[in-house]
Amino acid sequence: MFRMNKLTDYGILLLTRMATAREEGISARELAEETRVPLPTVGKLLKILLKEGLLVSHRGTKGGYALSRPSSEITMAEIIRALEGPIAMTDCEENRCDLESGCPTRPHWKVVNSAILGALQNLTLREMTQPAKPVLSLPAMRSNPSSPRVSLRSSAP
Repeated sequence: MFRMNKLTDYGILLLTRMATAREEGISARELAEETRVPLPTVGKLLKILLKEGLLVSHRGTKGGYALSRPSSEITMAEIIRALEGPIAMTDCEENRCDLESGCPTRPHWKVVNSAILGALQNLTLREMTQPAKPVLSLPAMRSNPSSPRVSLRSSAP
């Protein structure tokens, strides 16, 4: 199963909370209390997100952390890349596979990776704070079981 790690999941949770914050900054302690993510984990994530340029920090009594840009300008691809590294389902994208020169599946994984990356680049942090809307439809697999196919296509008009 392909899955983001728990730290990335927590990082997205913290960022969505920050995207809805009315105040200039929010402290690590407040984030931990409001999201129920342990304070040491919050601190670790804030350091990473600050280093990656997704957050800014302010010192003082009204200090804390805030998004570096409006939430509508921060994509899920940026967030996941900052916390996980390159986004790909297989090592083909990074040219780290010993079998790549003769692999018949490599071009297909490029299509899959491109679709996933495109979806993440088109989903903003602001959208993650809103109620979910159905965006993609996955049509039923073909009736021929020997050549199953699933395509991603927009259900929007």
